[in-house]
Parts: sequence; C-alpha cells; structure tokens
Amino acid sequence: MMALLEKVRNFNTAKELQKAGLYSYFRVIESAQTNLVRIDGRDVIMLGSNNYLGLTNHPKVKEAAKLAIDKYGSGCAGSRFLNGTLDIHVELERKLADLVGKEDALVFSTGMMVNLGVIFALVGRNDSVIIDRVDHASILDGCRLSFGTTRKYLHNDMVALDKTLAACEDNGKLIVVDGIFSMHGDIARLPEICEVAARHGAMVMCDDAHGIGVLGKQGRGTCDHFGIADRVHLIMGTFSKSLASVGGFIASDADTIHYIRHIARSLIFSASMPPGSVASVSAAVDVMLEEDWRREALWRNTRIMMERLQNAGFDTGPSQTPIIPAVVGADEVAFVMCRRLFEEGVFVNPIISPAVEKGNALIRLSLMATHTEDQVHLAMDKMVEVGRELGVVP
Repeated sequence: MMALLEKVRNFNTAKELQKAGLYSYFRVIESAQTNLVRIDGRDVIMLGSNNYLGLTNHPKVKEAAKLAIDKYGSGCAGSRFLNGTLDIHVELERKLADLVGKEDALVFSTGMMVNLGVIFALVGRNDSVIIDRVDHASILDGCRLSFGTTRKYLHNDMVALDKTLAACEDNGKLIVVDGIFSMHGDIARLPEICEVAARHGAMVMCDDAHGIGVLGKQGRGTCDHFGIADRVHLIMGTFSKSLASVGGFIASDADTIHYIRHIARSLIFSASMPPGSVASVSAAVDVMLEEDWRREALWRNTRIMMERLQNAGFDTGPSQTPIIPAVVGADEVAFVMCRRLFEEGVFVNPIISPAVEKGNALIRLSLMATHTEDQVHLAMDKMVEVGRELGVVP
C-alpha cells in the first residue's frame, strides 16, 4: 500500500503548474458550449472544442432531449444487454448505419467504450492488431485489453504498414486507424490502407470520431469522402464532437455487429446510453443532413484560420481539416501561450508530450461552423500578437 501512496504523493507536475499560474486543465465553463463561452464571469472565444457543427445548443437538439426525458425518464437503469435497450436506441442504430453506408450499427455509452469493446471482441489470441503510431489513446487501450499482439507502424507510412503486416503470422489481422488524426488534423490515407490490407488479408477499422460531420457528403465521414465505405470493414464514430452529445457507435455488416453485440464487454457490462442523449444525437444527425451550410461555414472558417496562421509564420504541421496545430516547441511555451491567449479572450488547448513528441508541443485549435469571420480574425490577431511576444513567430 505504501508504494502506491508514495506514487500518489510524488505526483507534483500539476501542482507546480497551478502554483505558477500555468495550469490549463479542468477549466470551469459557466455557459453552453458555443463559439463564445463564459469563464470566470467573462466571455471568451472558444477555439478548444470539438463542437464542429455548433449543434450542442441547437433548439431541435435540445428539444429532442427534453421530450425523450419526459417519455423515458433520465436513464435506462441497466445495460443494453439486459433491460437497457429502448426503441430509440434501435432507431438511432438504423439511422447511423444508413449515414455511413453499412448494414447495421451498435450504440455504446461512450466513444472510448466502442474502441475498448470492439477491439477486445475481434482480436483474440494469436491475432494481430495493427495501429498507426499516433492513433487515439482509446484505440491503444482497446489493443491492451485484447489478447492479441499489438503492432505499430510509422504515421501514415504505407511502406511501414506493408512491412508490419508482412511480419504478422497468418492469423487474424485488424488495422485500426483514425480517419482524422486528433492532434495534427491530417487525414488517414484510407484508400492506400485498404489496398495494403487486401494484399495481406487484413480487416480495416476506421475511428471516425473527428470525421463525422466534417468530411464526406453531408458530413458522412472519411470513408464517404474517399468513396470507400464498402472497403472499410468497420466504421466507428462518436457523438461528443459534431453530433452534440455523448456516446459512440460501430457500424459494419449485420453478422459482425451481431457478434460484437454479444461479445463486447464494454457494452454488456456498462450502463446504457441515456434517453436524452440518444434523442439529441438522432436530432443532430437530422440537422446535420438538412443544414449542409454548417459544414460549408466550418470549412470557410478553416481556410481563413489556416491562411492567417501560415502567413504569420506559424508551423501548422500536416493539418488538412478544422483541427489546426500551431507548433510552439517547448512544453513551457505552450502553457504560457495558452495562459496569455486566455487573458486576451481566446480559449485554446496546450498539447504537450507524451501526446506529441517532446520539443514539438503545440496549441491545438479547432473551429466551429458558428464562429463568425470576425471572431476568427480577432482570435488570429491575438494568436499573432502572443506568438510574436513569445518568439514563436517573427
């Protein structure tokens, strides 16, 4: 016991940041998650949210949640496996399967639960799960829970992927990759991944947490963007980004979903997604398909921000999407820049090692459809001002 307590007592990193006034986590927001949020009694421009389409405060989304609570109550009081499957869960699953072009879908309580449950269910002893070295942490944790061998390949490197697959024994092989990579905003080379997978008899799973609502026709995701939904065996998505709630789903052929439904421990032994969340996601999908102007506005804002940052001399890495990194170097610089931007009325997130390689800390910027052009320009004025102050840009 003492060894465990010693580890707890020796954890001082966060406390030191708090003492220095540079702690930028668990900030308390006093308003809805929109393009402007209230913190400490003042409004700041939110550039640190995954609310890409700006739907968390949409009247139809909120009304759907209220009606569902009135009808079903606040929770399901059990797991999907036993007493926690409502008719609206099934309706949402049909809607999501149609959205991403698959036969069937299965809804989980969180996006992380999807990756934990699906990878565990599919990857058994003597199987291999192959992941991009910068895949999301939930994918890595799903690999750790499985009984298979985890193999990593160099980021978006198809030669490395081919060599990694060639080294696998002739058992089950599952490639799991983000559609849009969450830290640097670049897009997986899915068509090439599918080609390499086919040569080696591997299945492909796309974690499209950041792609749904952003890429593809009407926001149908990365697989639709490339026109390869039929070649990607499993498509995963979350509801905490574009779809304005919490939860996640996996979509595939009917037999695969049937199997996962009965094997995934994170589904069977976890409480069901509550009615209000289910209904709000369903409404958000409808709004996303009806109001395509939101995705167009999101990309307009993305182009403005990218141009402003690059013209000022910021290193925006490989970003191709509304997730835009501004590389600042040392972890300390990221913390100071985050604090200074907040003082100037802009909320951003500092990303440091080990989330990125040491010496490549960044300010992670993410946009919403509901940001006005004036807000984007004002935020970029502050980015340039603070970046020059700290010597990040000339």
